[in-house]
Amino acid sequence: MPKLGVNIDHVATLREARRGREPDPAYAAFVCEAAGADSIVVHLREDRRHIKENDLFLLRRTVKTKLNLEMSISDEIVRIACKARPDQATLVPERRKELTTEGGLDVAGNLNKISRAVKQLRGSGIEVSLFIDPEKKQIDAAKKSGAGIIELHTGKYADAKNESEREKYLKQQQKAVFYAKTKGLVVNAGHGLNYNNVSRINKIKGVNELNIGYSIICRALFVGLAQATKEMKALVK
Repeated sequence: MPKLGVNIDHVATLREARRGREPDPAYAAFVCEAAGADSIVVHLREDRRHIKENDLFLLRRTVKTKLNLEMSISDEIVRIACKARPDQATLVPERRKELTTEGGLDVAGNLNKISRAVKQLRGSGIEVSLFIDPEKKQIDAAKKSGAGIIELHTGKYADAKNESEREKYLKQQQKAVFYAKTKGLVVNAGHGLNYNNVSRINKIKGVNELNIGYSIICRALFVGLAQATKEMKALVK
């Protein structure tokens, strides 16, 4: 049974819409944990569009489950991560103009730089995950980098236009999970998962954790954050 990681970035997005003090991401994390979340996920982006350093350090003091920091491999962000020491760092690609992360990290094409970031983070006692597309070459490169965890990008599955396409990308995920497990990697998954499409991904044997944010925050507008988290937790189970 996969664990549920809840991404609370968009709580901070709402706060930044008015440059105010609320809603507070730290309180959102508390609510999600109380409702059954197994980890809290935040992305400290280089442009600081939502989560800020202060949020990260406050969350480090208050999160009781696991704090998973999504981050680029820029020297500045790596230094901040090593200072904050989240339980886990998930390295992701990042472009300034993107609305959200648009694809997996090209580990195969940037192995040396990524390996250096992995070594630095692990040297600070932080577990490292790489957010990658479900491709054999990226899984092989992730293993070579020294990371012990990968998160498979589920965007193509989530955005499938019809059932045959969805089935195609589901099989791609299944094959990637199986292959990564033979390499000794812990396998997480996420991106674009929601209350309607999560049930088939969570049945893939070997998936350790599903990281979901946007759909939970959207649902929370109508039923509250605790209830939205509980409903997703029930589906993941």
